[in-house]
Amino acid sequence: MKVIIMGCGRVGAEVSRLMSEEGHDVTVVDCDENIRETLGPQFHGQIVIGLGFERDVLIRAGIETADAYANIVAARIARNIFKVPRAVARLYDPRRAEIYRRLGLATISPTAWGAERIRETLTHAELDAQGTFGSGEVSQFTIEATPALIGRTVNSLAVPGEIAVAAITREDKAFLPVLGTEIRSGDLLHFVVLSSSLDRLENLLGIGEGGQS
Repeated sequence: MKVIIMGCGRVGAEVSRLMSEEGHDVTVVDCDENIRETLGPQFHGQIVIGLGFERDVLIRAGIETADAYANIVAARIARNIFKVPRAVARLYDPRRAEIYRRLGLATISPTAWGAERIRETLTHAELDAQGTFGSGEVSQFTIEATPALIGRTVNSLAVPGEIAVAAITREDKAFLPVLGTEIRSGDLLHFVVLSSSLDRLENLLGIGEGGQS
């Protein structure tokens, strides 16, 4: 995949190195002429010096044949003018995320994501999220079946629109359960949960204050 990444701070540099090591055709656009030193020897892609929202710079970077583009503001230019299939905007102000989504851009807000992870860690110590979706509105958890859960069905742990058992790993093999699937000893339950429903999940599992851990 041909990828253009504008801006080479810590996040941009790490994404550039990772995608380069995976064999993608990566071009970094940055104003710093010493950016090669920042990227290090692991980076095997191209570097274009300039402002990533200027048309001539984007053309020199190969925007017209790019498969993906990652940036803060210029993602809209890449998507709307040059018709790049995938464009991601990184936003530090989470209030702008909905505006960008309405423009057809995928967004990532480190501010919102980080704040939500801190809140979850502080208020739900028994739960450890393996991942999130969107800007942290939905979280993924894996929990080993406790004695209190054995014999119960998936239906007893599901709340439509809030909590779902997405998969179960049993004897090292994962499968998609139905509502009537019975939980067995040794099962790993993989939940997807609205972040606003974590208290409800703890109550269903019998953990947290006043429950079993």
